Amino acid sequence: MDAVNVKGTRRRVLVAGGAGFIGSHLCDALLSDGCRVICVDNFLTGARSNVAPLENHPDFELVEHDVCEPLSIDGHLDEIYNLACAASPPRYQADPVHTMMTSVLGTRHLLTLAEKSGARFLQASTSEVYGDPETHPQPEDYHGNVNCTGPRACYDEGKRAAEALCFDHLRLGLVDARVARIFNTYGPRMQADDGRIVSNLINQALRGEPLTIYGTGRQTRSFCHVADLVAGLVALMQVEPNPGLPVNLGNPGEFTVSELAALVHQMVPGAGAIVYGPLPEDDPKRRRPDISRAKTLLGWEPNIPLRDGLKETIAWFRMAPLAQPRRHAAKRQYREAV
Repeated sequence: MDAVNVKGTRRRVLVAGGAGFIGSHLCDALLSDGCRVICVDNFLTGARSNVAPLENHPDFELVEHDVCEPLSIDGHLDEIYNLACAASPPRYQADPVHTMMTSVLGTRHLLTLAEKSGARFLQASTSEVYGDPETHPQPEDYHGNVNCTGPRACYDEGKRAAEALCFDHLRLGLVDARVARIFNTYGPRMQADDGRIVSNLINQALRGEPLTIYGTGRQTRSFCHVADLVAGLVALMQVEPNPGLPVNLGNPGEFTVSELAALVHQMVPGAGAIVYGPLPEDDPKRRRPDISRAKTLLGWEPNIPLRDGLKETIAWFRMAPLAQPRRHAAKRQYREAV
């Protein structure tokens, strides 16, 4: 990737949600490629420890800010990546109104900043826009099966609205906006208490506890290592011309939850037996991306096998302290988008 813009100066990139799991890895990658990086995060779900090693980097700037409020950044920006939103169900359901507003007001504010600065914009959307899919695997032209009033709607519908904002700005010629639909991602820096299946199973195994499967275990997921995912995000931001369409980014390898649990059980000596609990409401039964578009337009596909990625992730969790649960503020006030 070329870190120099058309003016011959190094690219200046803003990463909203840059202290999060995926965002911090993206900041690392951009700095490694010679970019100047502004990390924006409100630390509701992001962790300062994720970016602490970068704070003395001469090309790294950390801004504590909630994108639900308008954001002003001095100077020119070349690119804006919007990864600002809680992504695990327990976290985004803890304050559903803030989750929805992060996707809607937050995206609007960042698009306004992109328009003012002439920055290219990438929206981190999600496979959750497909809901509990009736089409399998999920191509980008599938419109989804989302419960718009269910407990996951704050995230699912918020991301769908964010996509609409991006494509409206693109059609109006206001912002060069791109949309990535991210499928299940795992790797180092996941939070131990985020409620996602990979972190849940690994941490239960490391503590010698029973491994909990919700539902029958026959539901499927496709797990993409964060390094592969970040490469896909950068490729989508850089591709010419703008695809003008959403692009799935994920690993097309499909595993049942039972297969994942068995693999973790095998890789962590001393793990407890596998136990079963009730399936959460609106939990998708099958999830697998069709990445034909990413292959064709970006020349991208994931390379890291699940077993290799799990080995690295387990090693990271062995060294990481258990994160303390955090709560969102009970009430918030939001400004109208302008």
